[in-house]
Amino acid sequence: MAPNGSAPALRRTLGVGDAVVIGLGSMIGAGIFAALGPAAGAAGSGLLLGLAVAAVVAYCNAMASARLAAQYPASGGTYVYGRERLGPFWGYLAGWSFVVGKTASCAAMALTVGAYIWPGQAHAVAVAAVVVLTAVNYGGVQKSAWVTRVIVAVVLAVLAFVVVVCLGSGASDAGRLDAGASGGAGGVLQAAGLLFFAFAGYARIATLGEEVRDPARTIPRAIPLALGIALAVYACVAVAVLSVLGAGGLGHAAAPLADAVRAAGVPGLMPVVRVGAAVAALGSLLALILGVSRTTLAMARDRHLPGVLSAVHPRFQVPHRAELAVGVVVAVLAATVDVRGAIGFSSFGVLAYYAVANASAWTLNPAPTARVLPAVGLLGCVLLAFSLPVLSVVVGAGVLVMGVIAYGVRRWVAAR
Repeated sequence: MAPNGSAPALRRTLGVGDAVVIGLGSMIGAGIFAALGPAAGAAGSGLLLGLAVAAVVAYCNAMASARLAAQYPASGGTYVYGRERLGPFWGYLAGWSFVVGKTASCAAMALTVGAYIWPGQAHAVAVAAVVVLTAVNYGGVQKSAWVTRVIVAVVLAVLAFVVVVCLGSGASDAGRLDAGASGGAGGVLQAAGLLFFAFAGYARIATLGEEVRDPARTIPRAIPLALGIALAVYACVAVAVLSVLGAGGLGHAAAPLADAVRAAGVPGLMPVVRVGAAVAALGSLLALILGVSRTTLAMARDRHLPGVLSAVHPRFQVPHRAELAVGVVVAVLAATVDVRGAIGFSSFGVLAYYAVANASAWTLNPAPTARVLPAVGLLGCVLLAFSLPVLSVVVGAGVLVMGVIAYGVRRWVAAR
């Protein structure tokens, strides 16, 4: 039975392993190849402290998402949780934040693929990547999980090579791992905000709640497991790269992992790192399109988006119209926008999405001990959101206000 009682349901085919892989495909993506440099530039020698702060906020959000997904195992993630726990407006705001923010993230990932594969034709390659991965998702979520499993294996292998090469080289110096925050508290928080998005992929597990087997058991197990693996990988890579480049060199590196390999004395591995970065971005893009289309499906079922997007393909049992619509929008963005603009545009919206998730989890259990993690997660999301660059905050808040206005107009028209 579908959540609205009449539309066809999606097929429950994903187990714990599949769900973990989809989460890892989002988290261990292009962020690890790109985010370390800007984060080091903001926090200086406090990079590892920023990583720890990001991990704490991500853990709180993961636990909130796991508890909510087990109780509401339907596609849509926090859009559904906010609607059920806080009311229709908050669910809509979460869904709007997710769809807008993550659509921009899709464009950023596609452009990252283009920049690594063919820098001179980055936009064309980005559009091609969107078309191919939309077709993969159209063929069914099980195919997407299989492709993601291959991508995760390749990326983990590349990252393992980077860690071994850096830590095993004569250029590695443990003295560069100074945990002091030379960038100040503000720099650490900004670094945490940048690094947080490398962990945010666990939400993709929650948005697939209607397609996992035994969701009440599978989702709470898959989310923290995927998050723990991602944290371990990120910590190892950060330590290895810092030990070679130091905070100053890392902060000025355009391609941190490639620069670290060169500094370690193995420049021949740089092409492998570039390929790994492109594959990682493809994995993130695949999982992002998957998640955005499922939230679009849920919002279309409630008529917050055009109802035609709620259709489920009779053969593949996927939200095919939502996937095609998301693919078209992302392809247009990938052909026209700049990658930095796309990332900045998405940041504020994603943190707003997780803030609603934590507020929703707060209502599940009145016991004070059960509310500690949601409270920390909510405060952390707000703090990191307003620690972002001013332009990102202004643009992100403006987009949220546009969504609120659209919601109010729709309600006003419906009431007449």
